[in-house]
Amino acid sequence: MMQAGTYQERRGEIETYFDQTAMTAWAKLTSTAPVSGIRAKVRAGRDEMRNTLLSWLPADMTGLRLLDAGAGTGALAMAAAARGAEVVAIDLSPALIALAAERAALSPYANNIKFHAGDMLDPAYGRFDYVVCMDSIIHYAAPDAIAALRQLAARTSRAVLFTFAPRTLFLGSLLSIGKMLPRRDRSPMIEPQSEANLRRVFAIGRSHRVSASFYISQAMELPL
Repeated sequence: MMQAGTYQERRGEIETYFDQTAMTAWAKLTSTAPVSGIRAKVRAGRDEMRNTLLSWLPADMTGLRLLDAGAGTGALAMAAAARGAEVVAIDLSPALIALAAERAALSPYANNIKFHAGDMLDPAYGRFDYVVCMDSIIHYAAPDAIAALRQLAARTSRAVLFTFAPRTLFLGSLLSIGKMLPRRDRSPMIEPQSEANLRRVFAIGRSHRVSASFYISQAMELPL
């Protein structure tokens, strides 16, 4: 089986996909605009996952610093900022982060968020109380995903919350179907992870799985 490229090799592919191929669809999916069918289920799944991660964060985050690693269009960053957190929101895609900043500008908590297009692993962003990685390591093979989580944990004082694509027969079938699509219509390859392997590597706290049509993701808490 062909292995996924390394973290560094995949970065350019992912940035191009979200900046160009999927930008319009992603902007609509993460808005309140009507969608139908599978996309409605995917939106509901993402909403459930985001709400799960937010439920694992303090209700009052005044004075706390949070890294939204893979911020996308900024929904989680805005929710954390509303709780008083100082948020650094980072995404590889300049187009997505520009849209996130545009949406956040309408919020009374906009000044609590700093948006950056770049690498979530860059140590220049400093230390954090919490790091949230919602669907930001799903494109990387296990060694790179684990290395990324370790790097983030080294800069975090309370907890890293992350999601991954769980290795299941159903998800494997969906990925096989996706490979039949024309290359221009494919998203970057998702790399399912073994839950058991992650538990061997990390001391995991809470865990929650969401299965909503094509959106299958599992959240884990890494207390520090």
